[in-house]
Amino acid sequence: MKNTAFGSKNVDRSIGAILIDSGRLSPDDTERVLQFQREEGIRFGEAGVKLGLLTEADILFALSLQFDYPFLSGPARPVSEDVVVAYRPFGNEGERLRSLRSQLQLRWFDEVGRNTSLAVVGPHRGEGRSYLAANLAVSFAQAGERTLLIDADLHNASQHRYFKLENGSGLSNLLAGQLQDGMVQFVAGIPGLAVLPSGPLPPNPQELLARPVFQRILEQSASTFSVVIVDTPAMEEGIDATLLARATRAALAVARTNLTRTEAFAETTAMIADIGAKVVGSVLVDVEPMRRRRGKAS
Repeated sequence: MKNTAFGSKNVDRSIGAILIDSGRLSPDDTERVLQFQREEGIRFGEAGVKLGLLTEADILFALSLQFDYPFLSGPARPVSEDVVVAYRPFGNEGERLRSLRSQLQLRWFDEVGRNTSLAVVGPHRGEGRSYLAANLAVSFAQAGERTLLIDADLHNASQHRYFKLENGSGLSNLLAGQLQDGMVQFVAGIPGLAVLPSGPLPPNPQELLARPVFQRILEQSASTFSVVIVDTPAMEEGIDATLLARATRAALAVARTNLTRTEAFAETTAMIADIGAKVVGSVLVDVEPMRRRRGKAS
């Protein structure tokens, strides 16, 4: 089920009022929760859960409406559960992603209309670049930023799987000059988020990415989107990630515990700096639960 935000007016409304209006809690049960809350000195939501009148999903639903913060709930799974911030934005991982988003807004996206694009880079496959790019894009969209996620990993594309999208056409077609309708696809349930999937994986990704057309794609995207996140191939695949970082002018470097070698990470950041792009930050990720579910991470 998709959460429908009522707007900023909900900030001044209590969680109890929101739950009553949505039919998730009766007025009588609300009084029981309030009484228990006063007796125990705990939060309204915690009191409701302890009484068995509310679930964690009910609390997330109310919080998302109260703060105009969309998320996905219910049995339907329109995007992969690996996009954890889409389903659990107020959990520990969601909190870390919001902190990262805030840092990026301060360090790079602060100049409106100028700094709009960011490449997510890393030395090796399996470090979680695509996982981070997907969740970071959702986090920006949840904050009200019109966000475009570009899957520019023309070796091992994955964003269409994360967001359960068709991948018959996409970036590779645009780079080859094959314009088609519907290449950019909006994500159901996450207002303001769009994905440009990789499209068919070409035999010559480096040659395609070196063409001026990718820079034009970024420039055109800036007229519609305030944030453009670019998922890149691993640096070990060749110079593709370097070409992409040069186009975005900034990169977020990803490393993973017990996988990324210090020397390889240092070489990655040095190569990004050498081509004149800014390394705006680095992230240490651990995506083992996702790897167990899907078999591998990209």
